[in-house]
Amino acid sequence: MGLYDNVAYENSRHLTLRYSTSFGISSRFFSKDLQPHIYAIYGLVRIADEIVDTYKGPDAAKLLDDLEQTTYDSIKSGYSTNPIVHAFALTARAYGINDTLIAPFFYSMRMDLKPQNYSPANYKKYIHGSAEVVGLICLRVFCNGNNTKYDQLAPGAAALGSAYQKVNFLRDLAADYKELGRLYFPGLTFDAFDDTAKQQIVDDIKSDFALALPALQRLPASCRKATLISYVYYNELLQKLERTPAATIKTTRIRVPSQRKLGLIIQTLVREGWN
Repeated sequence: MGLYDNVAYENSRHLTLRYSTSFGISSRFFSKDLQPHIYAIYGLVRIADEIVDTYKGPDAAKLLDDLEQTTYDSIKSGYSTNPIVHAFALTARAYGINDTLIAPFFYSMRMDLKPQNYSPANYKKYIHGSAEVVGLICLRVFCNGNNTKYDQLAPGAAALGSAYQKVNFLRDLAADYKELGRLYFPGLTFDAFDDTAKQQIVDDIKSDFALALPALQRLPASCRKATLISYVYYNELLQKLERTPAATIKTTRIRVPSQRKLGLIIQTLVREGWN
């Protein structure tokens, strides 16, 4: 791997670990050869999120369009002057990741450019592009060219991505609504969010987790431990959200304490083996 390739992957790693404590912790348990590629995937996703969540400038749509086109061009050429895009392009070329998975992601990001009320159909489309395809992109890396295994595990990988995204929506409900003007859950207003509505959302997420777990347990050893750690963390967060009154979720971002996170990691490693 050339110097620029290494620097590009290192930039993606640095971005990932700075932005996401929980994912950063679990990502360290991927095998060493997989880590750069997972960081590259997260890096591209993070840049797009930054455009729609943080920057929010009048040219945000153009920036998103440019990022998508640059990504395709870089996959084709194998090079980008943007190190984060360059790393993703190298990973995409290595594992056959193409616009079938990338285009839905950018479509969902465009949905975030302005507040909207989500219908069940739009919600499903948003979840697919923002979360399910990210799980499928990672699965491409995990399966390393084994298309039979990919096809077998794809429904579970998509369900896991969906579950994670919905947990994030529930946890961040107050901030999404008050700071970004977003409420993703269809047929629901912020004022109408109550314990009954919360439980319906929780039950939906539980069904995603139930679909995901058998596939997760069949993942290759190189990625199973890290993915299980993230699964256990998000399941713990969901349980805490289920115990928390809806009125509290509307004002407070619920967290899993660091000490509890460490305990969950240790428990998972004991079950899976330390090596």
